[in-house]
Amino acid sequence: MAQEYKIKGLSALDLKNGEKREVEVEGIENGKVLLARVGGTTHAMSSNCTHYGAPLKLGVLTPEGRLTCAWHGACFNVGTGDVEDAPALDPIAKFDVYEKGGAVYIKGEEATIKASRRNPNVKCSAQGQEKVVVVGGGSGAMGAVQALREQDFKGEITMISKEPNLPIDRTKLSKALIADKSKIEWRSQEWFDSASIATVSDEVKSIDFKSKSISTKSGKSYPYTKLILASGGTPKMLPLPGFKELSNIFLLRTIPDVQAILGAVGEEKGKNVVIIGSSFIGMEVANALSSDNNVTVVGMEEAPLERVMGSEVGKIFQKLISQKGVKFHMGASVDSAKTSSDDQSKVGSVSLKDGTSLPADLVVLGIGVTPATEYLQDNGAIQLEKDGSIRTNETFEVEGQSGVYAIGDIATYPYHGPGGNGTLTRIEHWNVAQNSGRSVAA
Repeated sequence: MAQEYKIKGLSALDLKNGEKREVEVEGIENGKVLLARVGGTTHAMSSNCTHYGAPLKLGVLTPEGRLTCAWHGACFNVGTGDVEDAPALDPIAKFDVYEKGGAVYIKGEEATIKASRRNPNVKCSAQGQEKVVVVGGGSGAMGAVQALREQDFKGEITMISKEPNLPIDRTKLSKALIADKSKIEWRSQEWFDSASIATVSDEVKSIDFKSKSISTKSGKSYPYTKLILASGGTPKMLPLPGFKELSNIFLLRTIPDVQAILGAVGEEKGKNVVIIGSSFIGMEVANALSSDNNVTVVGMEEAPLERVMGSEVGKIFQKLISQKGVKFHMGASVDSAKTSSDDQSKVGSVSLKDGTSLPADLVVLGIGVTPATEYLQDNGAIQLEKDGSIRTNETFEVEGQSGVYAIGDIATYPYHGPGGNGTLTRIEHWNVAQNSGRSVAA
């Protein structure tokens, strides 16, 4: 039950428009809320971002009341607390705030104040004839199924994923090499059960768009009235000598991938690790392994992250990670992977085209993904793009298929963001996937 709590050291709501102020709540250990004034009204809300817990006092507040987290860009509406931009899944909590007797008070529940979030109401007992099937179990799929229940959809929801776990915060795989699924799953099985969202661990084999039915590798069939394709990407393997033949060469997409990498590093550590690719995954893995191993990053660009952030910013990141002992070979091309002198089945070094040989006890590839649409390659109802992606309209609806949507890594759509002007674009980013998942749930 909501109770009244006094704000420590505040006698009046004297914030100016656009001002934010983190304040302490008396009577609650470590209890804090954020006050923000927009359009002449002062709002009280959770003090931390619901994504990774960043202090929202460090965020950016617009005159329209949009609060953006300083760490990863999650956005919230200060009037409602609702999520307006990924990567946050949960909204922030809102509290009544008022002056009384020369002091300022808020009204709320202690648990909610301490949790610094509002749990979305997704409890549901599925009913009716509508059946939504989501193919995939990543960021886009998670955004879609949660938004469906948040928007009071009462029909059946089935999520089919070939991964042996519930949807995970995939960025933690490369940022921290976390192999324990319980630490990175977005939601528990109990959460999905309470929301009447069926989670199926299976692989989609084919889709009959005419009869609106999905067939899986296990031989089961799932009818749908609305279909959301969110099957994500498949990491690329280098088509060069040695990379397919030798062991201890790893891709990174799933929890088993992380387990395999950690197994190769072993407890003794001190390994020679070569990371091919200098974008987000390569740089994050380099950072995660740098403290106990000899890490080398190989990239084709002149600076890490150059294609995303530009050369100047990329060089700043390179300098920071170099301080941890990571070595870089930029503007470099890989020639082949060579065998280990101790074990002919394992990689022992990576050869660059300039003749450089890099010792390698293990290699991690982070060179991008291809759209995971193999289940549609021989389907005459959909014409895949040259890269294997699916063309959609502005609402992510698949061309020629009413009620069928494609989101995330597999979607090529008219981009109307900065500099886009409707250009057909495919974006590989978990924020984009989650946001598009929310949008197709409407």
